[in-house]
Parts: sequence; C-alpha cells; structure tokens
Amino acid sequence: MTLTLDTYLVTQQDLSAGRSTESIVADAIAGGVDVVQVREKDRTARTQLETAEALREPTAEAGVPLIINDRVDIALAADADGVHLGDDDLPISVAREQLGEDAIIGRSVSTVEAAREAEEAGADYLGVGAVYTTASKDVDDEENGIGLDVVGEIANAVDIPFVGIGGVTPERAPDVVEAGADGVAVITAITQADDPERATRELGEAVEQGKRRRDELEGEA
Repeated sequence: MTLTLDTYLVTQQDLSAGRSTESIVADAIAGGVDVVQVREKDRTARTQLETAEALREPTAEAGVPLIINDRVDIALAADADGVHLGDDDLPISVAREQLGEDAIIGRSVSTVEAAREAEEAGADYLGVGAVYTTASKDVDDEENGIGLDVVGEIANAVDIPFVGIGGVTPERAPDVVEAGADGVAVITAITQADDPERATRELGEAVEQGKRRRDELEGEA
C-alpha cells in the first residue's frame, strides 16, 4: 500500500461534538482523507477493538490505511494496516516483529535526535509535534509547541515522510508543509467541524498550497 500522508485523521470520540467516530471517519473518507488513526485512549480495550473493527471495512474499501494508536494487540486483532507508537509504547523492532514487514509503523517525535533514532529503528513515517500548543493530547510542556523551525530541522535530518501534528488548522497547514512536513495530522480540525467532509477537503487543499509554496522557495534557492 502506497503511503500518502497529506491529510491524516486521528480519532477521538469525546472530541467529536456528540457524533460517533464511525460517522466522522465516513465523512473524512468522503472528503479525501489519506490515513485514519484510531486513538481512543479513554475507552476500554474492548471498545477500541470494536471501533477498529467497525472502521476496517470502510477504510479498506476506500484504500485508506487504518492505523491503531499504541496498541499492537488491537492492530493485530482488527487486521489494521499498522500502529503508531509513542515514547511509552513497544519499541519499533518489537512492533515490527509482531505485525510483520508489510505493516505501517509510525512514531511520535519532537526532536531531531528522536526522529533520527526512529528512522534508524525502522519507522515508516513520523508524527512530529506538537507543532503548536494543543490541549487535544497530553503533551509534555517541552514538547508542546515545538515550532516550525524544528519541523524544518527534522525535514533536513531524515528521509522518511512525516506529518506535523498539534494545533494544526487549515489556516496553519500551509506553513507546516512549507516548513518541511509531508502532510498534517489533526483531531479537532475534523472531528469538531460542522461539516467534517468539507473540513477534510479544505485541509487537503491547504496542504497542496503549502507544497506549492515550498516548491517555489526551492526553485528560488
């Protein structure tokens, strides 16, 4: 499966304006989302599995990779396409052993050193952030609002693709991509939108704008 990271949705039921995660994902797929990550930390393992299983068929039919946050066991049980790992989760090598060579494995990082280590360990992509300060995820103070300069430094340090995450909106997405990210990952920019399908589409357009701006800058260099 070719990995495109332009628009990356991270789910969160309690930030979905009373709508189900399944409904939000359906709208995001209609809007052209590229990746869906199931991230429901406040729900039981059983409920997380049920959500992942409910999303397996629609994402597969749309050709959208289904990624599970943290839980390699749930990724296996739901036949998901991969897993996204943080500092407190299993090492990349162990996740790879459990999920297989074809699995998509992502890693959250906030520094150049961590990005290089993740690439060397075999990560397929990175989630870099929090780029801007965010309250949607539990982020340590030193990792909350790392800024666009660090995004650019990581882009220069690694060869694997990455998304910028944390406080990203359609208005900010062009700056994040211009700084070096391949795409953006969001929670509330889609889950709390009045029209998640339109919000997803607008986010994709913003990413394309950032790519054009970056190409123009590189052409002038």
